[in-house]
Amino acid sequence: MSSKTFSLGSLARTLALSIGAVVMVFPLLWMLLLSISDNPASTTTISELTSKGFSLANYSEIITSDHYGLYFFNSLLVAILVAVGNCIFCTYVAYAFARLDFRFKNIIFTSVLLVMMLPAYVVMIPLFREIVVFGWINTYFALVMPFMVTPLGVFLLRQYISELPKELEEAALLDGASLMRIIHKIIFPLAKPALIVLFLYQFLNTWNAFLFPFLFTNTSSLRTLPVALTFFQGKQSVDLGHLMAGAGLSALPVLILFAVFQRKIIAGLTAGAVKG
Repeated sequence: MSSKTFSLGSLARTLALSIGAVVMVFPLLWMLLLSISDNPASTTTISELTSKGFSLANYSEIITSDHYGLYFFNSLLVAILVAVGNCIFCTYVAYAFARLDFRFKNIIFTSVLLVMMLPAYVVMIPLFREIVVFGWINTYFALVMPFMVTPLGVFLLRQYISELPKELEEAALLDGASLMRIIHKIIFPLAKPALIVLFLYQFLNTWNAFLFPFLFTNTSSLRTLPVALTFFQGKQSVDLGHLMAGAGLSALPVLILFAVFQRKIIAGLTAGAVKG
């Protein structure tokens, strides 16, 4: 009886996971089919796409035209700078919350958590005014500097650092190590799983960002990929073939990062979930 119940349970889980996988993968397959089709319409069906045949012309045309390489470089540069900046500066802030004692520590940390609950649209106008005052409109500073420290990064690393043993830090203090040396030589190596998760999250979040890059730049030389792809959509029609080809190419870095660091991501997300 138990064996039969186990088999039914396994079958139900397998079926549920298979349905979930199909639901998640189908948009990617649909994007791929549209990107290798010749001028597909928005009402095109799968049978119509497969009957026309396929071509890589959309990919070659989008790579060689409309400064796609520049847009790709802008997205890559901004995403890397923001992700690296978060890993560095969020670690400093998180270490202060996890290990140091100072006035209003709990109140400040609570304010960090409250900021996580605010949607980006709430700070859109104040942040835009700040960028204007600093003279950063149409510069890389506008795309990078406001996002170098994020509440989620501080919270994630603070929780991770709090679970690290203090003995190594105390031994380093006895040997005369400075606070910055402790952070660089002990905390950064030990927090590598969480840092990898934070890097990939911020890279993905920045890579897909549209609102703030659209607000802070109005020249084509500083457009990122999400902003540039919107120009394939006209008032009367949408160039689906080139739009999907550009979207497919823009998804490659994220897919490669996930494939390379898949185990690190899982390890970072599950670290500290089970205590020995």
